[in-house]
Amino acid sequence: MIRKCLIQRVRGLEPLMILWSYPPSGLCLAFQNSRKSWRLMFPSQPDKRSTTCSLSPPLASSFLFLLLAAAPAMAKPISIEVWNPSGKYRVVSTKSMPGTRWIKLLTDNDCRLEICTEKKTILSVDDILALIGDHCHGVIGQLTEDWGEVLFSALKRAGGTAFSNMAVGYNNVDVDAANRNGIAIGNTPGVLTETTAELAASLSVAAARRIVEADQFMRAGLYDGWLPHLFVGNLLKGQTVGVIGAGRIGSAYARMMIEGFKMNLIYFDLYQSTRLEKFVTAYGQFLKANGEQPVTWKRASSMEEVLREADVISLHPVLDKTTYHLINPERLAMMKKEAVLVNASRGPVIDEVALVEHLRANPMFRVGLDVFEDEPYMKPGLAEMKNAVVVPHIASASKWTREGMATLAALNVLGKIKGYPVWGNPNAVEPFLDEKAAPPPACPSIVNAKQLGLPSSKL
Repeated sequence: MIRKCLIQRVRGLEPLMILWSYPPSGLCLAFQNSRKSWRLMFPSQPDKRSTTCSLSPPLASSFLFLLLAAAPAMAKPISIEVWNPSGKYRVVSTKSMPGTRWIKLLTDNDCRLEICTEKKTILSVDDILALIGDHCHGVIGQLTEDWGEVLFSALKRAGGTAFSNMAVGYNNVDVDAANRNGIAIGNTPGVLTETTAELAASLSVAAARRIVEADQFMRAGLYDGWLPHLFVGNLLKGQTVGVIGAGRIGSAYARMMIEGFKMNLIYFDLYQSTRLEKFVTAYGQFLKANGEQPVTWKRASSMEEVLREADVISLHPVLDKTTYHLINPERLAMMKKEAVLVNASRGPVIDEVALVEHLRANPMFRVGLDVFEDEPYMKPGLAEMKNAVVVPHIASASKWTREGMATLAALNVLGKIKGYPVWGNPNAVEPFLDEKAAPPPACPSIVNAKQLGLPSSKL
């Protein structure tokens, strides 16, 4: 039974072709507008040799009407844009991604690239099955998609060997299912560190200084003159910033807050962050040498110690069973009444229901959130909290970072298709992002490389 069809707008062809294809049936109907004719082609890959017949537009329209009428169970067609239709390797991207370099890298390496142009924010499993079809070498996907046994087995049957998230995280991916089907899983670390840290710092300032509240006040036309108590917030200089999870992003955030606002640091991590400690020590010595109060650092023995002592707390842990609802009612109660809590890591590390209750009961407690427990939804009441700054998962949304993520995701898929080894350090990705040079012949980051026995690059 036909479940989906694809509407394809083919790039790089003259004349323009609009294609209707039905992957389960192997049928492809192509309209070439300059010739004013229709063509029926089998099989579904329009770049391959096909049996064809010409139809007049009225006859073709009638045929298409009958075809659709015969498939009442078929869902709304999925639209795609095709680049390099004669390419040897078929690669699907479930979303259009920023920049054009990733497109050029794929098409220059003999890939036929099909980009889904549907207006839907989140594609369903059935949508992606239709995109994969019966012939697909690799897929670039998004963290909002449910990649499990159904999709990986379909990709394997279609001849695919690679999938890459355009993201660092891969909580949406069943890695065991990918391993069973021999599918390499790529992700895009190394380009989000500073961008994500900047967003966390921005949320910290916005929440502490009540910027969003003040902005809404102005836009509502309520400002009629300066008042002593109008939107009084928290001073950051000389206060203590707490970091839970002092990895790359957590450390970058800490450096920004320490150097930018001369805040003292308390952090908790399972591993000592020697580099961060040395930075704070050196900066403190610099301040002292210039007659200013030096900043200090402290490695906490527990997360609770950070929560009790810090004025601003930013969360940067990984998400696993041990960090789910890391911030719960008991730990919220440990924090200072005027503390600022920031989360640009993973939504479920905070018990959002408990957070709403805490915000309601403590109006001077403030929070800045980029991620949510049941994304894209917020728990009831959160949107009404004036002491909450909420943004729609934009921590990585700088032009350079998003274009870099697209490039790395494309190179993960391309590298696996070409049989390249896996890059030795997934966080040292600068060689892949240099637009003036060809990228190294390697997959930038494959998270299940060891399980699949993939070789490592010697570069």
